[in-house]
Amino acid sequence: MQIVYVKTQQELEQYLAVRRAVFMLEQGVAEEEEIDEQDVLGVGNHLYIRDEDGTAVATARFKAYDADTAKIQRVAVLATHRKYGYGRKVMAAIEKMAAEQGFQTAILDAQCHAEGFYQKLGYETISETPFLDAGILHVRMKKQLGQA
Repeated sequence: MQIVYVKTQQELEQYLAVRRAVFMLEQGVAEEEEIDEQDVLGVGNHLYIRDEDGTAVATARFKAYDADTAKIQRVAVLATHRKYGYGRKVMAAIEKMAAEQGFQTAILDAQCHAEGFYQKLGYETISETPFLDAGILHVRMKKQLGQA
């Protein structure tokens, strides 16, 4: 397993390929809702994980939400690689990246079916009711960085 911090166009394409497979092909999210102004080199903080074969299998990114809070987004793991710990690994890497840049707190909008996964990582649900994003129910969650 290798963590790749996206710095080249080729790395960006590998990163986006995972998101296209998960969000667009698997979940039916339209490209104009999935790919945005953050998905260019030099904007945002993107990373992905390569498996032992060198294949990009998991992604995450974050952007500043406010001076102390990073908003983690676009967390995805290829269907073929779920249940092998890649979700936990990509979350640990993106949280570390945010903390190293001085952020103390992370928020994210989790798909409702993944709420339990994020709770196990120390996130607490802070939205009162689920809301739609790209036609999928989500909840907002929050965590102090540096916690289990």
